[in-house]
Amino acid sequence: MDRIKKHFPELTKRQISQFESLPAIYEEWNAKINVISRKDMEFFIERHLLHSLAIAKLIQFKPGTEILDIGTGGGFPGIPLAILFPQSDFHLVDSIGKKIKVVKEVVDFLGLKNVEAEQIRAEQINRSYDFVVSRAVTALPEFMQWTNQKIRTKKQFNMLENGIIYLKGGDFIDELNQIKRKTQVFPIANFFEEEFFQTKFIVHIRG
Repeated sequence: MDRIKKHFPELTKRQISQFESLPAIYEEWNAKINVISRKDMEFFIERHLLHSLAIAKLIQFKPGTEILDIGTGGGFPGIPLAILFPQSDFHLVDSIGKKIKVVKEVVDFLGLKNVEAEQIRAEQINRSYDFVVSRAVTALPEFMQWTNQKIRTKKQFNMLENGIIYLKGGDFIDELNQIKRKTQVFPIANFFEEEFFQTKFIVHIRG
């Protein structure tokens, strides 16, 4: 947990306590409902917490920001971001019920009042948000279809333009070439020194 504190020194005692609780909560629930691979559990802080929190190195969500996390799985990147930004609202969705069950249990345990978790397909959502976040659930062109009409373009009050913030790894140049909107790519290695992040990026696509 020292790495979290190192990169985010402004954490409150409550936030530190919440982050410190996460490994044990996920160990317990993962034994019942497998939402994180056994191998990844060994590197939970790096591959799940820090990876999710890389988004916070790109943008500090202002109070009142509404964020949709599509394909949240066990709650990433949504739950770590919700801990870090308690005055922003997060809607975590996944089509798989057992994953959302775990998310709800974690949210309740942590006492997060700014998180709504729901079993629903992205295409069925009829609300709009300031940002849509996700962690490589599908190829970018397909993901953009899921986000149609879900991003507000008129109400802008964050330092980063409203849009998609996507955690992506490997070679995705072909996917980017299919996207017609303004796109920026940020290497996570610029923020975190761990080797895991050498091939990990944040993609921002304007809404």
